[in-house]
Amino acid sequence: MSQDIVADALNEIMNAKKARKSEIIIDKNSKLLKNVLDIAKERGYLNYSLQGNKIKIELKNLNEIKAVKPRYTVSVKKINGYVRRFLPAKNFGLLVISTNEGLMSHEDAEEKNVGGCIIAYMF
Repeated sequence: MSQDIVADALNEIMNAKKARKSEIIIDKNSKLLKNVLDIAKERGYLNYSLQGNKIKIELKNLNEIKAVKPRYTVSVKKINGYVRRFLPAKNFGLLVISTNEGLMSHEDAEEKNVGGCIIAYMF
């Protein structure tokens, strides 16, 4: 276990998916992780609930979810290059970007014309 809670949690989710599990319980949590899971929940990739200090995650329509390390800082003009780098096809999946207006998908960041730090990607 490293000190990056988001990367550890997303790695545990992928390990559970590879082991063909439909549910997983993650011991650590943070606001950033909850915000990333909220975005995944909005898109229908997974469902989660809080149980005390633990997070219970139910996997739904998820192919892959991973943290981006190192976290690249991108301007609005360069987001499309990272979309092509991390996502398998156009209009398939999303990048999670941390902006000064909060966490959002790359589509919302381009629409609002803000850049930021790439946190994760999912499809």
